[in-house]
Amino acid sequence: MVNVSRRRLLGSAATIAAGATAGSLLPSSLHRAMAAPVRAGGLEAVEHVVLLMQENRSFDHYYGSLAGVRGFGDESPLRLRNGGNTFRQPGGPGGEVLPFSARAAAAHAGRPDSDIQYLDSLDHEWRGSTKAWGQGWWDRWIEAKTPATMAYYERRDLPLQYELADTFTICDAYHCSMFGGTNPNRNYFFTGTTGFEPWGRKRAVDNAAYDGRHRGYDWTTYPERLEAAGVPWQIYQEWDNFTDNPVEYFLPFKHIGRKVLAEVDGRFQTTEKFYESLAGRPLADQQRLLNQLKAGRDKLTPAERSLFDRGMYRGEPDSLLQRFADDIAADRLPAVSWLVPPARYSEHPSESTPVSSAGFIHQLLDIIGSDIDTWSKTAIFLTFDENDGYFDHVPPPVPPRPASGNGDDWYDGQAIGLGVRVPMTVISPWTMGGFVSSEVFDHTSVLRFLELWTGVGEPNISSWRRTVCGDMTSVFDFSATGKRPRLGKPGTIPAAVSRWKAEPPESQSLPIQESGTRKARPLPYQPAVSSTIDGSALSVTLIDTGRASAHFTIYPFAGVTGDPRHYDVDSKTTVQFAVTGKYDLVVQGPNRFWHELRGDTTGSAAGVRVSTEPGPHSNLVLALANRAEHAVVLTVSPRRGPGDPRHIDLAPSTEQRLDWPTHDGWYDLEITTTTDPDFRRRVTGRIEDGKPGVSSD
Repeated sequence: MVNVSRRRLLGSAATIAAGATAGSLLPSSLHRAMAAPVRAGGLEAVEHVVLLMQENRSFDHYYGSLAGVRGFGDESPLRLRNGGNTFRQPGGPGGEVLPFSARAAAAHAGRPDSDIQYLDSLDHEWRGSTKAWGQGWWDRWIEAKTPATMAYYERRDLPLQYELADTFTICDAYHCSMFGGTNPNRNYFFTGTTGFEPWGRKRAVDNAAYDGRHRGYDWTTYPERLEAAGVPWQIYQEWDNFTDNPVEYFLPFKHIGRKVLAEVDGRFQTTEKFYESLAGRPLADQQRLLNQLKAGRDKLTPAERSLFDRGMYRGEPDSLLQRFADDIAADRLPAVSWLVPPARYSEHPSESTPVSSAGFIHQLLDIIGSDIDTWSKTAIFLTFDENDGYFDHVPPPVPPRPASGNGDDWYDGQAIGLGVRVPMTVISPWTMGGFVSSEVFDHTSVLRFLELWTGVGEPNISSWRRTVCGDMTSVFDFSATGKRPRLGKPGTIPAAVSRWKAEPPESQSLPIQESGTRKARPLPYQPAVSSTIDGSALSVTLIDTGRASAHFTIYPFAGVTGDPRHYDVDSKTTVQFAVTGKYDLVVQGPNRFWHELRGDTTGSAAGVRVSTEPGPHSNLVLALANRAEHAVVLTVSPRRGPGDPRHIDLAPSTEQRLDWPTHDGWYDLEITTTTDPDFRRRVTGRIEDGKPGVSSD
C-alpha cells in the first residue's frame, strides 16, 4: 500500500521543480505500470474513471508553447477588426499587448524566475468574461482583464504538465463550459448545466452559491443519478476543499447537511461552514465537533447517509490521497471518483502554484501506478474548471443567438458558452503516445463519456452542446500500446512570495512555439465552403460531410454589418448576405479550418466560385468556376505545404477541378487574380481519413 504524507507531497513537488532539465518526472511506479500489456475490450476494459478538475488556467497560458498543438504558432488566428489578429490584443500603453512569458515579466519587474509560480488571479466573473468575448470578436481582453492576461508559461516552468502531454493525450479544443467562474463551470462538470438561482429567473452564472444563506439549486446532479442507478461513486475531499465541490450547493445535500448539523454545537449554516471552522481550533475542540457531526450522520436514513458519505464527508487535512490509496488497497475504489484537492494543491493562481499542484498529481499517479491492476483499467481526466482571467487565442463555438437573448445557452443577450479553452489531458493505458485531439469538447463531454460507459444518462445537457461537442471516446485507442518514456531524477520548491500581476516587457514580440508536430487523433469533421456572387447577393454554403456536426462562425469585416454569426452544420447550409461593392468575410470551422472571402461585387472576378472538397489519398479537390461572360486568369498558390503556384485560365461559364497535394492532409492555399486586386480567397484546413494523423506544424 502507498503511504501518503504532506512531506512526501512536498518532496514530489521538489522533484518536479528541479526536474525540468532532468529525465522523466513521472513516478517510476507509473513507468512500470505503463510497460504492462494494455487491456482490450473497448469501453468495457475501463473499470474506474478518476476526475480531477483543477483551477483557473487557460490553454495558451499553460500550453501555448507546446509543440504540435494549436498554440502560439497557429497560422490561422482570427483577424481582429483593427487589422491585427487575436495574438495582438488592443490596449495597453503601446496600443497592443502580445503574449509574453512569465519569465520575461519577472525579469521586467526585477524578480527572480522562481516568482513566476506566484502569479496572481485576474478577473474571471461572468461580466468581465463576456466583455472579453465581445459578442464573438475576441478583442477586449486587455480592457476586461488587464495586460496581465497575456502572461504564459513554458515547458521549463511546467515540466510535469508538459511531460504528461507528451506521454498521454492532450486536447487542444477542450473548452470550459461558460464564460465565468468556478461554481457555474463546475455545475456543468457535475450536473450538465447551470440553471437558475432559487430566488428568481437569474441564471446561475456566478458564485452566489458560496453564500451560506443560499437556498440551494433544484436540478439533479450526476452523482445523484449514479446513486439511483446503483453505480458506485465517491467525491474525495478534505476539510479545505476550496469550495470546489458544487453538489453541496444542491437542495438534497443542503437538506442532509441541516439534519447532520442539528446535532452540532454552534450556528453553522452549512456543512461547508462547519468544516471551514475546524482549522485553527484546539484539537480537543475539533474532535468534539467531529463527534457531534458523526452523531448527526448516524441519525440519517440509509439513503441520506450514503449521499453524505459519498458526496459531503470531508477527511482531515492531508488525508485525501491516503483515502484514495486505501480504497485501492482494499479493492473498493468506486467506478467514478471525483478528486477535490485543498486550495494549496488546486493550481489556482491566488492560492496555489503549478509546482505544488504537480506534486499532488505526481502522488496521485504514483498511487495508481503502484497497483498495476488498477492502472490497467483506469482512465484519468485531468482538466481545469475555467481560465481565470488568462488569455487564449481561439474563440469558442457558441450557439446562434435566440431572438429573446435567452435560451439554454444564452442569458441576458450574452452567450453562456462554450467558454475559453482550458487544458485537458487524458491519462490511461489507452491514451499513451503523446497524441493531440482537436475535437471540440467541453465539461459536459466528460459526462457524456460517463453516460456511454455507465449507461446512466444526463438529461440536463442541452441539445446544442450534444450537437457541437464530442463525448471524449475519440481520445481513446483501445488497440494502442503507447510509447515508453525514460526515467529521470529529482530538487526544490521556490519560497513563497506575495502574489503579483505580470506586466508585459517594454519590447514585445510574438512568442515562438516549440517546433515539431504531434500525433493526432482522428476527427469526425470534414468541413468545406463554397461561395458565389449573384448581383448583390453573396451566397456562402457551409458543408460538413463528416460523422459529426461542424461548428462554423462567419466574421463580417466589410460589406456585411453585425456581429459574428454561428452555424452548426451536419450536411449543408447556405447563408446569403446582401452586399454592394467591397466585402470581406472569414469563415472559421473546427481544427484550424479557415475560408477567407474578399472581393468586390463589381470586380472582374466577381463571378468566380471557389469550392473545396476532400479528394482521394487525402488530397484536396479545388473547384474553380467562372460564371461571368469574360475569361478570368486565377493564380492558386500554396501559403504552406506542397505544390507550386498554378495559373488557371477560366473561360466564361466553365469550371476546372484541381487535385491539390496536401501535407499529412493539411492544406493552405490562396487564390488571386491580377485583373481584380480586391479578389482573394484563402482556404486552410485538413482532410480527414478516419485514421490517426499528424498535427499541423
